[in-house]
Amino acid sequence: MIGFAGLLIGPVVSAATCTDSSGNKFDTAILPCSTGGKDGVWGLLLLAINILTAGVGVAAVGGVVYGSILYTTAGGSLDQTKQAKQIIYNVVIGLVAFALMYSFLNFLIPGGAFNNIL
Repeated sequence: MIGFAGLLIGPVVSAATCTDSSGNKFDTAILPCSTGGKDGVWGLLLLAINILTAGVGVAAVGGVVYGSILYTTAGGSLDQTKQAKQIIYNVVIGLVAFALMYSFLNFLIPGGAFNNIL
């Protein structure tokens, strides 16, 4: 929980005063000044993708743990065993779908989503 809070607070703490191409100064609240050409909407999209990736990982681990606990405590219940297997199967499908979406966004975003902006 502390690590997740640090993930959310980190970008705000790194706020800076930047200068645009005209020489005008402005303050940033989320993105640092040097984003490697990825500013504005692209920078926010990359930040959202990075946060969602961490969230999907945590949710996937939670789903597998929940499914394994159901499977372990099933005893002789075939219904509970079937439900546990279905939960784990759905988590795997969700991870594959997220990996495909992440790869597609990496193709769409100039410079790629794999470059960390922070």
